[in-house]
Amino acid sequence: MESNFTTKDVYLNHFNPRTYLQTYYTFGPGPSNESQILMHILKKLSETFSSGRVKGDLLIDIGTGPTIYQLLSACESFKEIVASDYSDHNREEFNHWLKKEPEAFDWSSVVKYVCELEGDREKWTEKEEKLRKRVKQVLKCDITQSQPLDPVSLPQADCLLVTYCLESACKDLPTYDQALKNLSSLLKPGGFLVILSALKCSYYMVGDQRFSNLFLTQEEIKAAIEKAGFISEQSEIIPELYSRAYTDNEGALYSVGRKPNK
Repeated sequence: MESNFTTKDVYLNHFNPRTYLQTYYTFGPGPSNESQILMHILKKLSETFSSGRVKGDLLIDIGTGPTIYQLLSACESFKEIVASDYSDHNREEFNHWLKKEPEAFDWSSVVKYVCELEGDREKWTEKEEKLRKRVKQVLKCDITQSQPLDPVSLPQADCLLVTYCLESACKDLPTYDQALKNLSSLLKPGGFLVILSALKCSYYMVGDQRFSNLFLTQEEIKAAIEKAGFISEQSEIIPELYSRAYTDNEGALYSVGRKPNK
């Protein structure tokens, strides 16, 4: 319900990026729900960006958060990457890694796994450096605005990448639909939208802090993508569930859409 919606101010003041990373993006010594779903997501991203179809000059990552996992395969297919997020703390956390600062989160196990998918686990340090070189800007982003990256103006991208962002930032389905339309303006005709969405999820936990999530079905997400003017080319359910202590999702939806050529 809208009354339980987590506002922007709560994200700015109470979202702890390091706790979020430790909860959802740590490969521990044994299997976990979180590591299993992360591996599945990484496989899908690797398939998409190694296909040779989704490539170009510029990729804009919308709602980057404090994470790099979603960019590890993409950096092989795009000359430039622009990261973006609403939260100052998330951008700061991302920049710790980008600038190789001592307090940066250790992504090495995730990077090694992606390199293993690509055929050479030992090239993980090269992969990290390639991604750092590809990221040209880290910008403030508000998907609820008609110009999400305002006041910065960028050339239209060849690809928009959106992972676990819209459903956290949108209070209801009309807002979600409009956010996708707002993002469409950032993408050139013929460009790709790659989007990962939590399915039938109403909240997620970061430490003791509860954050709302817009409850969405596969049909609602696909309809929103099409209403925003994209042609849906792929829609695949990732069936794994996160630990029930953290969230109530019923899987995730991995979608690829394309903006029609004019």
